[in-house]
Amino acid sequence: MTSAAIEQQLRSSLDRHGFTFMQAADMKQLCGDLTADTDWLPFKASWDDLREDTYLAANGRCRRRRHAVFSVDRGGRILRKADQPHYQSVEYNPLQGGVERWFEPIRPDIGNNPVLRRLLIVSANVFSSANADTPAWHVEAHQFRIEARPGQPGLPTPEGVHRDGVDFVLVVMIGRHNISSGTTSIHAHDGARLGEFTLSNALDAAWVVDERVLHGVTPVHAIVPAQPAWRDVLVITYRSRNSA
Repeated sequence: MTSAAIEQQLRSSLDRHGFTFMQAADMKQLCGDLTADTDWLPFKASWDDLREDTYLAANGRCRRRRHAVFSVDRGGRILRKADQPHYQSVEYNPLQGGVERWFEPIRPDIGNNPVLRRLLIVSANVFSSANADTPAWHVEAHQFRIEARPGQPGLPTPEGVHRDGVDFVLVVMIGRHNISSGTTSIHAHDGARLGEFTLSNALDAAWVVDERVLHGVTPVHAIVPAQPAWRDVLVITYRSRNSA
């Protein structure tokens, strides 16, 4: 299937269902095989340099992350904005909403890495087709590492099944190590389960129309408890000026 055909199929699925799961092979066709490029190695390795989410640690849970904010316009131009806090209302995040959360920024070399920039441009192009009134997107990129420890599962979505309070969400698998589970589930607003899938391979991705569906991820467990275990993902959210 050509990249144009995959993109058309993606747009149709988002329009009909409000979400879609895209396997790595189709993501590579759509975006280019980003994992085959030498830029992938430092990009993936940067997940080893994330910082502890101190807000979540206060609740006895372990998550590492970095965060950055961009403007991406319909012409594919990317502007990194000044560092700013991540904010969600309690409506969308009952666990940690209502406060400005300052996270360590994504490193400049990773913010400029061609892998990230390609993902930003391709996803902006897809989402712009569903929102023709948006000349430029407010984009937040989050590097996440969820760690599982002996006797303590890792919680990819500690707030439970939720919305992010944006227009669109793209979740891209970077890597998994020594973990089981981590199944993504998609739900209607009345709680009905609409689908589920597991991001297993690098570049497996979930595309979500955030205002139409809710999403959650099951806890991850260490396969070998005595060894390090983690789930690394990149989450990119898109918000139009009209929904700010």
